[in-house]
Amino acid sequence: MAPDQTTAQDPTTQHPQPPQPEQKLAHPGLEGDMDPRPDYGEQSYRGSGRLDGRRALITGGDSGIGRAVALAFAREGADVAIAYLPEEQADADETIRVVEAAGRKALALAGDLTDPGHCREIVERTVAELGGLDILVNNAAYQMAHEGLEDLGDEEIEHTFATNILSIFRTCRAAVEHMQPGATIINTASEQAYKPSPSLLAYAATKAAIVNFTKNLGQLLIERGIRVNAVAPGPVWTPLIPATMPTDQVKTFGAQAPIGRAAQPVELAPAYVFLASQEASYVAGETIAVTGGTPLA
Repeated sequence: MAPDQTTAQDPTTQHPQPPQPEQKLAHPGLEGDMDPRPDYGEQSYRGSGRLDGRRALITGGDSGIGRAVALAFAREGADVAIAYLPEEQADADETIRVVEAAGRKALALAGDLTDPGHCREIVERTVAELGGLDILVNNAAYQMAHEGLEDLGDEEIEHTFATNILSIFRTCRAAVEHMQPGATIINTASEQAYKPSPSLLAYAATKAAIVNFTKNLGQLLIERGIRVNAVAPGPVWTPLIPATMPTDQVKTFGAQAPIGRAAQPVELAPAYVFLASQEASYVAGETIAVTGGTPLA
């Protein structure tokens, strides 16, 4: 059973601790195949109307952080569109189910964000079917662990950058055409932007680019009343981990954080809710670290 989010608990033991069972999933991985399954807040997240009437688009919204954010946004009163890869349909169906169970509209948008046309299409369909766009969460990402630079081929480097940062440029460019003052953009960065792991060379570089992009676009769009911010997670137990990392690293994943464990997706969602809400009206161009105690400065 998920921890009760309304009472104080010891954060070091609130969720499962390493070791996890050794496991390897075929990329991109599905939550239903993970052991243990991630906690995205279905049994614990309680909304309070902080996003009533908003329309949100979340890339990578089928699982992991994206699913937790979709659930939280819906329980806070927002309609939610999610973008995801076609092979992630089973996870996307679950996210759509929990959004609709919260009484909100849900929109499923399958496709590949490395296609520039798809980046515009997901925005246009969200606007057409939800009636507008108030919140954009750029959360989709690709990573693959490698031992050395020589193991990174051109195709994989280009795919990582196309997925993780070029798609954000394109999706933001399409979104701002429809956004009104009070709208928000939230990008998913990573502690890898500040403390990169050599095995995640390409991924870490894209996450550093996202932090810079967020600071820059935050300055550019605040004059139009649109706030741009980011969340930098530490280790989070999502399908990306057993689908992209060696099994021995999966087993100990999260142990390196001062808190002693990986985050569950539900623990990231409140940061996104805050940045999307009017409570963050004076926050722009910032990156909120949710790292389990790892300092990023």
